[in-house]
Amino acid sequence: MPEIRSYDAKNVTVTVDGVYITGFAEGSFVECEKAEDTYQTSVGAQGDVGISEVNNPLGNITITLQQTSPSVAYLNRLAASKRIVPVWVISSNQTKEKIGGTQARVLRPAQSTFSNAIESRAFQLQVFDYTQE
Repeated sequence: MPEIRSYDAKNVTVTVDGVYITGFAEGSFVECEKAEDTYQTSVGAQGDVGISEVNNPLGNITITLQQTSPSVAYLNRLAASKRIVPVWVISSNQTKEKIGGTQARVLRPAQSTFSNAIESRAFQLQVFDYTQE
């Protein structure tokens, strides 16, 4: 019989410079990805295949918050400060994950939209030493 695993969004934490981010938006509230593939292939005229390693350590983490989140002002200030800070996304669910790095920077303040309902604010952090465990 297959093993049944559970997931709870409350078991995912995001810290930026040691500060716990709160007030996530509905749906996908954090996205993490390496900036490039880890290798490139080359195929010669006679079918010989070569692989070259890509040593790009960059990655991106996008955090999506409700506009009412207290973390919006913090991340906007951090973007303006141009500081390099650690960022970590940790899932303590049955399938454990730790993603981020010790050196990251907020690319820009969030784009703001206003309507008759709570909108979201997205922040992209570029991670200069991206790791995924």
